[in-house]
Amino acid sequence: MAIYGGLDLGSTTGKLVLIDENRKILGWSIVPSQGGPEKTAAAVREGAFKAAGLSADTKIDYLIATGYGRNNFKSKDEDISEISCHALGAHTLQPNARTIVDIGGQDCKVILLNDRGRVLDFQMNDRCSAGTGRFFEVIARVLGISLTELSENALKSSNPCRISKQCSVFAESEVITLVNNSVPLEDICSGVCDSIARRIKGMILKVGLEEDVVLTGGCAQNKGLAVALEGTLGVKLAPLSEHPQIMGALGAAIFALEHATGVTTSEAASVPKKEQAPGRECGPACDVSKPTNPGEIAQQFAVGAGGWSQVFWSTGTKK
Repeated sequence: MAIYGGLDLGSTTGKLVLIDENRKILGWSIVPSQGGPEKTAAAVREGAFKAAGLSADTKIDYLIATGYGRNNFKSKDEDISEISCHALGAHTLQPNARTIVDIGGQDCKVILLNDRGRVLDFQMNDRCSAGTGRFFEVIARVLGISLTELSENALKSSNPCRISKQCSVFAESEVITLVNNSVPLEDICSGVCDSIARRIKGMILKVGLEEDVVLTGGCAQNKGLAVALEGTLGVKLAPLSEHPQIMGALGAAIFALEHATGVTTSEAASVPKKEQAPGRECGPACDVSKPTNPGEIAQQFAVGAGGWSQVFWSTGTKK
């Protein structure tokens, strides 16, 4: 039996999916990132092989890597962008999918497909933690609860509060204020999910909303977010028959099968080229107002591709 693998080396987790020549999933695994792509790959390989009932010395006939760590992972046959892999994985399990929303640990993507799985357009936010798993982790820490409890509490709310700041830094301060004002926990959790849903809607509108819509990535397990996204978009999310976090790895595994055999049935590999806009892309929530009063100095933090950056303006003479 030939075995084909898709390895998704994401920012916070590694995923490996193993399939056979009939595209049947033999086994898969998800592990936290281990401090480097090689270590992460070794850990997730052990889990996937165990799930598939394979011995440790079993050979993967063709392996394709995707995700943030793909370029630095050497033990691969080739690598493919995560946009293509997520498109193929989600479209394979849900052929009616036209809009894919993928929310990972440190980025979020919106991908628009045609009926053959071809990527027509996409939006990607990988320069800011707002709208990602990291955002939920920050808020859960402030509230003193787990991510699961955040999701469960969000579903209990009948009066979600309005979180006006979508930047992780400012939203954290806003949530602390709400806690100190004795706002019910469930209303805060629901408000947090609503704020992310509004941000995602903005990304979706840039590519165009088309049903069916599927939610993938680690944050797809947040039922509170799923409900908020359905309410914000006015559509029901289409179900997936496998774990939503393995879509990229599944797509990579199918690409591995197709490239090894020379039989291609999908158009997902074709992705339109997009240029990154220069400078920071934090959006309206992080806009910086330039001071107008003489001698006034403004300082504000922004999350950019290189981490924290400080923005200074001065309209007067520094003393």
